[in-house]
Amino acid sequence: MSFIETIADLEALYGSPNAASTVKVADHVTALYRPFVEASPFVALATSGPEGLDCSPRGDQPGFVRIEAPNRLVMPDRRGNNRCDSLRNIVVDPRAAFLFLIPGSGTCLRVNGRARLSIDADLLASFAVEGKPPRCAIVLETQAVYFQCARAIVRSHLWDAAHHVDPASLPTPGQILAAMSDHQEGGETYDRQWPARAQASLW
Repeated sequence: MSFIETIADLEALYGSPNAASTVKVADHVTALYRPFVEASPFVALATSGPEGLDCSPRGDQPGFVRIEAPNRLVMPDRRGNNRCDSLRNIVVDPRAAFLFLIPGSGTCLRVNGRARLSIDADLLASFAVEGKPPRCAIVLETQAVYFQCARAIVRSHLWDAAHHVDPASLPTPGQILAAMSDHQEGGETYDRQWPARAQASLW
């Protein structure tokens, strides 16, 4: 098996990016990039730290990532599994990226920057849902903001219901937990109880 070992080898294979690939990059959320942030209900959060890389799904109502300023985005940290992989990384390495997806749209928005975790009481209260504020918020100072072309979405048929996978064809979380824990965790009871448990703990 052969591998690319140098940047020179990579550039020899791919060449240089065209103008459309570079002119689209801004250091802030422009007027034409703002609608993508405001319409997105789902963000992939990428971080890096001593414990390794992490890419974490984040979802909420459209516009849940707030544009505090053209160069500042704020994302509430909603309830999850408390692993805190992304948050641990941000504490020690502020480099982070948001990938915004908008159902039905082939265009993604990529935002790279430096993040911090805010526990400001007034800020957290402003993100409260059903009287429950997040425990912290991710504040991203933007460094690069640009759209991603639709090829990946088109190739994957991501939003085409005719290509959606039947969940019943996949292992369930309960089955995975049972297999990984010698049946000490998970199982049918876990799968049966999870929808109600998740609904009661969204916020």
